[in-house]
Formats: sequence, C-alpha cells, structure tokens
Amino acid sequence: MNANEAPATAGEVMLGAVGMAALTVRPLDTGIAQGFSDLPVLSTSATVSVIESACSAAIAEFLENTQSSFTVGVAVQVRGIVSVGGEVRALVRAAELENGVLLFDCEVHQDQRIIAVAQLQRRLVDRVSFMARSAAENLRPTDVAS
Repeated sequence: MNANEAPATAGEVMLGAVGMAALTVRPLDTGIAQGFSDLPVLSTSATVSVIESACSAAIAEFLENTQSSFTVGVAVQVRGIVSVGGEVRALVRAAELENGVLLFDCEVHQDQRIIAVAQLQRRLVDRVSFMARSAAENLRPTDVAS
C-alpha cells in the first residue's frame, strides 16, 4: 500500500473469497415436508440455506470476533431438481461490496449438473451493536413501562 491509499476495509479484504457447503437432501428438506408443494424434491428454501452456509464459510476467516453478517437479499433461479438422498454443493464467491453489503455469486451443483444459480447479499455488522438494536426493537411497550 502506498502512502496515498487508504487501508482496505474488512469487506474489501473479503472480495474474491470463496466458500462451499454441502447438503444431503433429507425428507425434511423437501417442498412437501415444508408445505410449499406436493413434490418430494429439494425445496427452494433448503437450497437458499445451503447457499447461506457457503457464504458464511467464505468470509468466516476474515471476520473479527466482534463482527458478523446476515442475509438481506437473495435472488435464486432453480434449474434442476434433486430427490431425497441426493447431495448438493453450493459454491460461492464474494463479488462486490457496497455500503457494507457483500454480494455473492452462487451456484448449487449435484455432481456436474447445475441445480440453481443465485445472488445473495449479506450485511456486515458489529455483533454487539446489532444484537442491542435487535433487543431494543423487540421490546414490547409493557416491557418498557415495567
């Protein structure tokens, strides 16, 4: 870094980070078990969950103990189906950073077959501040009056 460059933020350091997560489809991971459809195949929500796991894995080593992240947006296109017993792998890459939000490019595969593609956004937060704000927002008026 030369003297005129600002130090990289934690989010900038994460750009290019890759992560992977795997899931063997169980009956509870299907649309029928989750009440979304009458098909016993991998549900979209279970697909998003494995993508979220891969995104968390991609940036885990870059986060301080006081930092965390959470999903604020996802756009997913399902391109294939997977039955119970099939294994899927989510592969993700941190592609962009804007206003504290990391954008991940994501693919989910079963062997060589692409099951889904997605873009997922995770906001980087200070863990203590985030939890304090969450607790304050969830106080009921009767809790404050006591």
